[in-house]
Amino acid sequence: MFTNVLDTLIFFMLTVPIVGWAASKVNHVKIRDWYAVLGFLITAYFVYDLYLQVSRNGIVTIRYSNFIPVADVCFEIDMLSVFMTIVFVMLGAFVSIYSVRYMERDKGLNWYYTILIALIISMIGATFAGDLFTLFIFWQLLTITATSMVSFRRERWAPVEASLKYFIMAEVGAACILYAMSILYGMAGTLNFARLAIGIREAVPNPWIYLAIALLIVGFGVEATIVPLHFWLPDAHPEAPSSISAILSGALIKVGIYGICRVLFLIFVPTKFHWGIVIAIFAVITMTVGNIMALLQNDVKRLLAYSTVAHSGYILTGVAVGTQLGLTGSFFHVINHALMKGLAFMCAGAFVYRTETRDLNELSGIGRRMPVTITVLCVSLFALLGFPSLNGFVSKYILFTSAIDGGMPLLAIAGLLNSAFSAAYYLRMIQILVLAEPTDKMAKVKEAPLSMLAPMGMMAFLIVLFGVWPEPVIALADKAAHAALNFQEFVKAATS
Repeated sequence: MFTNVLDTLIFFMLTVPIVGWAASKVNHVKIRDWYAVLGFLITAYFVYDLYLQVSRNGIVTIRYSNFIPVADVCFEIDMLSVFMTIVFVMLGAFVSIYSVRYMERDKGLNWYYTILIALIISMIGATFAGDLFTLFIFWQLLTITATSMVSFRRERWAPVEASLKYFIMAEVGAACILYAMSILYGMAGTLNFARLAIGIREAVPNPWIYLAIALLIVGFGVEATIVPLHFWLPDAHPEAPSSISAILSGALIKVGIYGICRVLFLIFVPTKFHWGIVIAIFAVITMTVGNIMALLQNDVKRLLAYSTVAHSGYILTGVAVGTQLGLTGSFFHVINHALMKGLAFMCAGAFVYRTETRDLNELSGIGRRMPVTITVLCVSLFALLGFPSLNGFVSKYILFTSAIDGGMPLLAIAGLLNSAFSAAYYLRMIQILVLAEPTDKMAKVKEAPLSMLAPMGMMAFLIVLFGVWPEPVIALADKAAHAALNFQEFVKAATS
């Protein structure tokens, strides 16, 4: 199963440059683009097969400890791993289809698709890891590929500067994770998740354990855009291609959320080490700062970037509560946010594609020229706001309910107030783009190309579908939550 999923993507990553070179010789460069799309679609089939096999047979463990015996390294694939992989591959498929037209004006597209696939591979590998060593290797690959994508349009200085800021912050976070790894290895003599769980969960709380927890929260928190570790995101989003912004916001930050959930719930007992209250404080600060800063933006992509920060706070709400219901809400919001924010950035990219501006004031009234794009954007924004009958409403309802049931009513109140406050900038954005009179610059603007509208339309459809019929996705998120909390099953699969 591991071979089917990752090896398929690796195969397409390695052959995209060759196909691109061959296609350029016959003057059919679109062959390369659709070949990359094919890679994600085939991988999606194998991910579905992986889901079926894990559902039937339980956790799958693939050991390769003979190569690095001291680290006790392996892949351990449970329903949480599968859930995250579904999010990554789904969004990667939508982005690859969107990129066929959106990226046609850029150079170096052979490497664009190669690095895009490598970025998805690094995310999947991190969620498949059964030990901290393997996770750290894929974490570093993720940093390298994400940095390359942020700076893809390197002929301008701004993308290079944004990628440098991201790289420095990501490496500081990686250093924190590495230091925590050394502490845990010194205490337990292993980096294997299951064996760490056996050794650390029974340990008496001490300063070294609390230091390791703090370092892991900071390390994973950089990618999860926890305030005050979020500064790279508002710079990276405006400068990266909008297709990559969709990946950064919809998928990349979820790897940070995954790292926090996997390590903290598996190794450190929440009721024993009391890290839940720390996550709750970060959740409130993150959603509040994200919403306030979004209200102050006129750059549409920068506004959406701060909105992503706020939604990281909402996701952390369920993590802080630490119950089955809370994590179900968090994971449901993970997939919902991937669709909502991925769609929002694709719509912003469509505006940039036609107008070459990100300024909200200059985009005034563009909705009258691009009716399909603005319609699906409104679906996305209302879902992000939490409008009833859309998917964002359902996941927020579960999150805030779980906070009340879990004895954290103040956390629920903070989430509700922040969600209401976010209406200020979402509705302002809609008012400027839809209701305002079009500027002279918008007079000759045309609708986005069909190959860009198609994935946007499919994502809008899923946003509505998961709002009116959320039960199947909630059931999948519930299985992921069960996998995150059931450390006994994880340990048994790794040690048997």
